[in-house]
Amino acid sequence: MTTLPWLHPDRVAQLERALRERILILDGAMGTMLQGHALDEAGFRGERFTHGHDSQHDHAHPGGCDLKGNNDLLTLTRPELIRGVHEAYLAAGADLVETNTFNSTRISQADYHLQHLAYELNREGARLARLACDAFTAKTPDRPRFAIGVLGPTSRTASLSPDVNDPGFRNVTFEELAANYAESAAGLVDGGADVVMVETIFDTLNAKAALFALSELFRQRGARVPVMISGTITDRSGRTLSGQTAEAFYYSVSHARPLAVGLNCALGAADLRPHVQTLADIADCYVSTHPNAGLPNAFAEYDETPAQMAAVIGGFARDGLLNLVGGCCGTTPAHIAAIAEAVRGCAPRRLPGAVQVAA
Repeated sequence: MTTLPWLHPDRVAQLERALRERILILDGAMGTMLQGHALDEAGFRGERFTHGHDSQHDHAHPGGCDLKGNNDLLTLTRPELIRGVHEAYLAAGADLVETNTFNSTRISQADYHLQHLAYELNREGARLARLACDAFTAKTPDRPRFAIGVLGPTSRTASLSPDVNDPGFRNVTFEELAANYAESAAGLVDGGADVVMVETIFDTLNAKAALFALSELFRQRGARVPVMISGTITDRSGRTLSGQTAEAFYYSVSHARPLAVGLNCALGAADLRPHVQTLADIADCYVSTHPNAGLPNAFAEYDETPAQMAAVIGGFARDGLLNLVGGCCGTTPAHIAAIAEAVRGCAPRRLPGAVQVAA
């Protein structure tokens, strides 16, 4: 993956320059912001899906479908809302915004019988993020903004059985995952993503399928974009769902020579601290984190205020653990603004020795 030229060398040079100069700010939660609009079924469907299925595509099953909750579909039905979220985070201080494509794989969209939209959702998701970034970059050319194309974990796991009575059973194969990721990644790249991030990784085998798909896509295109990798420690045991510690996770994916490796979701910043410290100690690439706004309460809501979250993350920065930081579930532009202020002036974590991302 590292022997190919960059698809957009000027953008990569700008990103690497910014990473050397300061801690960069990621955006916060897309879902949290969209939930604030309290959309009903019609709000999700828009005109194209008014009958519960895609009017531009042959409908393969009878009747309509419930599309409420399919946040990724809003990229097509309510693009102004998605771009508005991107712009709110950019205005709050984000240097990089993530596409609204967390569930834009065939596997995940099959829950809504919309698997045929996978490529389109990713392409349009990247296009919206690119437009928002370009608009803000035009205002301050000395501070370019970057679009991160997101590949989520899918709703299946290649390492574990979904049937407690049959531990050897799997409901997805490595090849199926790789094919899903390849299609989605092609859309992200075609839509203008500066970086592709494999994120919220609970199963490293899923991540390996994504990384394999990216390597094949780049080989076919004859050029590559930087790759970020972000795992999730699922609880206070300090391990991913598939059983790895942060250290084991890093060594399992480091062969991909990522631009950055990090952790996001599941835990709040305070609980993630020791695991981010581990990555900061061993990684020969940049380190990122975008934690939740604390742990969810009894109502599955997040109570950590912007000031509380920023105070913890400010400690990360002062101790030299970070290169990129933002927020995951429960975070808002107010959280991102507070985090940006908390890390302002803190030196970014230095890469060990002279190791840099291959040019």
